[in-house]
Amino acid sequence: MDHRLLAIHAHPDDESSKGAGTVIHYSDLGVRCTLMVATGGEEGDILNPAMDRPEVVENLAAIRDEELETAAAILGYRHIYRLGYRDSGMPDSEANQRLDAFTNAAEASALAVMVAIIRQERPQVILGYDDHEHYPHPDHLRVHDLALKAFWAAGDQELFPDAGPAWAPARLFAPVFSRRRIETLHEAMLARDLESPLGRWLERIPEGEDSQVDVRVPIDSTLGRARDALRAHATQVDPDGFWFQIPEEVVVAVYPWEDFHLLASRDGGGAHAHDLFAGL
Repeated sequence: MDHRLLAIHAHPDDESSKGAGTVIHYSDLGVRCTLMVATGGEEGDILNPAMDRPEVVENLAAIRDEELETAAAILGYRHIYRLGYRDSGMPDSEANQRLDAFTNAAEASALAVMVAIIRQERPQVILGYDDHEHYPHPDHLRVHDLALKAFWAAGDQELFPDAGPAWAPARLFAPVFSRRRIETLHEAMLARDLESPLGRWLERIPEGEDSQVDVRVPIDSTLGRARDALRAHATQVDPDGFWFQIPEEVVVAVYPWEDFHLLASRDGGGAHAHDLFAGL
């Protein structure tokens, strides 16, 4: 069976910060990987001082789309599907009230497009989001909700009959930043007398609480390219900032995996050590 993977993300750059090494891993193995992006990221802050210029601010959406193209090519995506909604911004912001914001999109129309893409691409594995309890961005929450509904609806021909022949994806996963992963990297940095950027992140997660991890995918050979993809989002990422403060050799030495939680499964599988496609 030819394996196919579809990743659903909220904004340009999310594809390079969540499960990026995993997508490269499977693309290298010949898996057809495609990307669905809900919004243009119009509300993103410019976090790279070198890019904080008037002409960049005025053309942010177009520039972010160019960054997305570059990053997606590095990651090995074969095609990008843009849903075309506007970035919803944060709760109570002016952007959040706009009718064209993703958070305000009519559910039926959004699902119809998502289901049509799933039926066209016929992925066995879909990557979505968890409930983002510790980062409740409206667009991320909407991706979580709609990806789960689209996963089930795509396999039911009575739902959205004009969206193509039914296709039932086998598994829906969410990339998660588990407390175990964060603690392991944090402690490794301190043990090497290096300053860790993860202390404040740990403070946001209650003691004893952790994400459920069902699959760990190895990224020791893909981490460098994943970071290159993230750097391609030059407006959104400071090349000297948070994401790059942990040396690659530390990650490879102590936690060379990306973690995934199984959100839904049709085949009863999905909880396997190192492969999202195990048994498919």
